[in-house]
Amino acid sequence: MEAIHSGISAPPREPSANRVPSASGLEGVVAAETRLGEVDGERGRLVIAGHDVERLAGEIAFEDVVALLGGSTVGDPIIHRAIAEGRVLAFARLGGLGDALDRPDGMDALRAATAHLDESFATPERLAGAVAVFAAAWARGRAGKAPIAPDPSLSHAADYLRMIDGEAPSAARAFALDTYLVTVSDHGMNASTFAARVVTSTGSDMVSAVVAAIGTLKGPLHGGAPGPVLDMLDAIGTPEAAAAWIEGELLAGRRIMGMGHRIYRVRDPRAAVLELATQRLGRSGVRTGRLDLTRAVERAAEGALRAKYPARPLRANVEFYTAVLLDAIGLDRTAFSPTFAVGRTAGWCAHAVEQRAVGKLIRPDSRYIGPMPA
Repeated sequence: MEAIHSGISAPPREPSANRVPSASGLEGVVAAETRLGEVDGERGRLVIAGHDVERLAGEIAFEDVVALLGGSTVGDPIIHRAIAEGRVLAFARLGGLGDALDRPDGMDALRAATAHLDESFATPERLAGAVAVFAAAWARGRAGKAPIAPDPSLSHAADYLRMIDGEAPSAARAFALDTYLVTVSDHGMNASTFAARVVTSTGSDMVSAVVAAIGTLKGPLHGGAPGPVLDMLDAIGTPEAAAAWIEGELLAGRRIMGMGHRIYRVRDPRAAVLELATQRLGRSGVRTGRLDLTRAVERAAEGALRAKYPARPLRANVEFYTAVLLDAIGLDRTAFSPTFAVGRTAGWCAHAVEQRAVGKLIRPDSRYIGPMPA
């Protein structure tokens, strides 16, 4: 991937925390000032390390977004080498993971494997390398195949695909995965990132913070819908069947996968990035047969949801086009959530570093509503 160096640089650091009096009169942390990312739900804008996601995704490699979030520069060879070293070191630990990677659920396996790491892995680069190795080894094991040692000469995205498939991917597939990993690398103070910051605020280590974040991402309300989106597309089958199928689901009171977001009131900007990435992948000769179906389902779902819930803006979120892109790249749907974690590890680690610089415990206040003793 050719990285664009001009105009892409890391934001200044030195974060701080906002503290205001709570309803109980006690001082509590209610917000964090961060220089890592900004989510504007009203305008549908995502800023990562001072740059719009559309500016970064498809323009820089995953290693470079790790560098930017960590305060370094695009193309920093030290970061590239450190992530590759993390892959090599993590692969050497596979024999000591017990049955961690035997779990049937990929996120369970990823959480258990990462929990085996000691503090020698407590850097963003080594953790990014380790999570990719564990996710790939789990995917191989699920297919009844032995893990494949990493190749430190390859990019992180290309090596991840090679460790799953057993052969080096085409440049187009590696480029598409790089685009995805950059797109999901950070998303403001989401649930898993908040969990990572809470753990870090106690003075705990970065490995523990990432383990907590993986456990949070496992939840279906946070990162668990890309696979079910593909199941939905399979059930619909053809673009012509989309409207009737969506209407039937709504009449039955069921949720439409990949539609709606707690923050965005408009279309998720990441959906647009991943739709374009899928289209670009198709132009390279990779089969992307589901793209037309996905677009038809999105149009049908948007119209039906607008008619049923006129006061609730429900538009496509990142999971909608994650499904079609990762499927076109060649990943099994069971690997979608672990691959999400491979990308988001960059953000989790950057937030852990930022929180450690704050040096204050996060302890949200609460309001007791139970009975009082007589």
